[in-house]
Amino acid sequence: MCDDHIHQGLVEDPTVSRRAFGLMGVAAAGAATAVQAQARVVEKDVEVKTADGTADAALYHPEGRGSWPAVLIWTDVLSLRPAFREMGRRLAGAGYVVLVPNVYYRNRRAPVVDGSFNFSNPEDRAKIAPFRAALTPEAVDRDARAYVAYLDAQPQTDRRRKVGVQGYCMGGPLTFRTAAALPDRVGAAASFHGGGLVAEGPTSPHLHVGKSRASYLVLIADNDDKQEPQAKVTLKQALDAAGRPNKVEVYEGAGHGWTVRGSQVYDEPKAERAWAELLALYKANLG
Repeated sequence: MCDDHIHQGLVEDPTVSRRAFGLMGVAAAGAATAVQAQARVVEKDVEVKTADGTADAALYHPEGRGSWPAVLIWTDVLSLRPAFREMGRRLAGAGYVVLVPNVYYRNRRAPVVDGSFNFSNPEDRAKIAPFRAALTPEAVDRDARAYVAYLDAQPQTDRRRKVGVQGYCMGGPLTFRTAAALPDRVGAAASFHGGGLVAEGPTSPHLHVGKSRASYLVLIADNDDKQEPQAKVTLKQALDAAGRPNKVEVYEGAGHGWTVRGSQVYDEPKAERAWAELLALYKANLG
């Protein structure tokens, strides 16, 4: 689960350069850097009307004329911040219209915490507990519909093509809910070190995969798997039973949060491998 590990990605991350974060991690055939390969990107802060208020968010798309598939990024527990802005920018450079919302907009505009943040500190955890409490399953479904509708309203979005959704840590369950809530639009769903994909009760994300029509990529941190070794089995069984194309994999040696630059366990080689798998998922399913 997300709360059991210290990971955040930096709230402020001055070390991340566009060139460093632009390295493509293209699968094995060994490509050159993405700075040369990617399109130039337009980025702007936007406000998205939802059923519950107005969400602050970041929007990215390739520069120039054209239309591209849309992708929604659900952040980890610390919401919209530089590490996830860089992800949005990078993905747009690969040819997508990308929205990265502040998941806690009901409580506070991003950045939602000031300074450093450590999950081993109860006082730090208490800062965001009320924010998370507002993200009920029903609220997530409403938000997901609003965010995808916003993406579909952008002139750069190719609405003939399916939408992708990806999530990190607590964003994993939000990704699953989005795919179930919007089966006609979501064609691909990816979870990276997602927490709580298999949980107690009827709202467990794995119980709702039968409502979706997406292909799934679920990449699990090694230490998460050691805590809950049965979860991957249960999740795989649910996806297979629902007839959903899927890949469920434990990243050996990868700690919870390994894909988020700036986190204490960030692992660049494994993060690049995960990024390559994400791009392959989208290429195959958002056409």
